[in-house]
Amino acid sequence: MPNPPHATGAGLLALHTLRCVGFAGLARVSEAMGLPEPDVESELIDLAVAGLVTHTAGDFGGWGLTEAGRAEDAKRISAELDAAGTRTVVAEAYDDFLVLNPELLDLCTAWQMRFVDGVAIPNDHADPAYDSRVLDRFADFNRRADVACAGLYAAMLRFRRYQDRLTGALARARAGELGYLSDNLESYHTVWFQLHEDLLVTLGIPRH
Repeated sequence: MPNPPHATGAGLLALHTLRCVGFAGLARVSEAMGLPEPDVESELIDLAVAGLVTHTAGDFGGWGLTEAGRAEDAKRISAELDAAGTRTVVAEAYDDFLVLNPELLDLCTAWQMRFVDGVAIPNDHADPAYDSRVLDRFADFNRRADVACAGLYAAMLRFRRYQDRLTGALARARAGELGYLSDNLESYHTVWFQLHEDLLVTLGIPRH
């Protein structure tokens, strides 16, 4: 029988989510983790007491990592990877991700811009046939990304949240919420960027 997927503890999950998402409010951290806000807030408070995260109050406030928190996350996430025995699986997923990444960037460009009489102009989404074609290409891309990341999702539970968020963002865009492809903090492109960051941090690869 295959090994059960590795589950990340809530404290490390909260710390690592902030590492991948960046400075964010509670609601956004909760959404990224897929856990209720009160549970997430409790974990963040414990991390703050330990000096690993900080909280800024106010309308534009939120939670962020300290330098100690960044170092601690790198140490804990590497130790988790070795303890789970999933380093090879994550490395293979990262290689597949790198193959797909340029295509995703091209798709986002196609969504934001289109050519009219040979001239690139911002896509005002006034041409539903054009948007439909790009959405279909995103749907095909998402299916292939699911296949490429299947081993990763099976090996480590925390990565499955990316699959849920990517599929959810695409579904909302197809339902008419067009910003969910590339133009808001929960867009397909934003979640894909966070997955990229997570793979880099998990494997200890610096972003260039």
